[in-house]
Amino acid sequence: MALALRCLRSLPSLLHRSSFAVARALPQAPRGCPAPLLEGCSQCVQHMLLSRQLATKKAKGKGQSQAKVNISAALVEDIINLEETSEDMQAVIEALKEDFNRNLNVRTSPGALDHITVMTKDGKFPLNQLGQISQKSPQLMIVNMTSFPESTAAAAKAIRESGMNLNPEVDGTVIRVPVPKVTREHRESLAKLAKQSTNKSKEALRKVRSKSITQVKKFKNKVSEDTIWLLEKQIQQMADEAATEMDKLLAAKTKELLG
Repeated sequence: MALALRCLRSLPSLLHRSSFAVARALPQAPRGCPAPLLEGCSQCVQHMLLSRQLATKKAKGKGQSQAKVNISAALVEDIINLEETSEDMQAVIEALKEDFNRNLNVRTSPGALDHITVMTKDGKFPLNQLGQISQKSPQLMIVNMTSFPESTAAAAKAIRESGMNLNPEVDGTVIRVPVPKVTREHRESLAKLAKQSTNKSKEALRKVRSKSITQVKKFKNKVSEDTIWLLEKQIQQMADEAATEMDKLLAAKTKELLG
C-alpha cells in the first residue's frame, strides 16, 4: 500500500515532464510569425523544412556520409525552377544516348547515315532528306542523289567527315559507300569517340549546373544563406547523378564496341 501511494504521488510530476518533452519536439514557427503553431504561412513552412535539412547536414560527423538534400521544388519556385533544371540535365543525357545509338555502332546500317548533316548552299539538311539510302549488300550502301544532284559532292564530303570510318565513292548522282570490315583498330577508334562524346556531354552538363547556380545566387540578398547553400547543394547532387548515369552509358557502350 505504501509503495502504491508513493507511485501515485510521483505521477503528476512524470506527466508534466512527458508533456514538456513532447512540446519541445514540436516544430516551432519562426519568431515574429503571427500564425498559430503548425498553421503558419508558406514562408514559415519553408523556413522549418530548410532548417531541418541544414540541421541534418550539420549533425553529420566529419568523414561520415551526408544525407541527401531533397528540397521541394514548389517551396523554392520563386527562386529557381528545379524541375526545369532537371529536364535540361536529362536532355543532355538523352542527346548522348542518341549519339551513341546513331553514330557509334560496330555494324554500319542505312539508318546510321540518315542524320548525317550535309551543308548545302541552302543550309544544313539531314542526308536522308537529300538522298535515298539503301544497302545493296553487307559491304556496300548506296545513296541515290537524283532528287538533289547539286548536293552530291557535299553529301559525299559529309559522309567522309562523319567520323564513321567511311570512304564514299561518287558515280554521277550515286554515292557508293563501302562498309569496312570490323577490325580491332576500328572498335578502339569508336570507343575513343564514345569517350570524347561523353566528355562533351559532361561539359554541357556543367553549363546547365553553372547557369542554375548563378540563378540561385541572384537571390543571396533576399533569402537566407542556408537557403542558398541548400539549393546549390541540391543542384550539385542533380549534376552528380546525371554524370554518374553518363559514366554508366559510356561503360556499357565501350563494352559493346570492344566486345
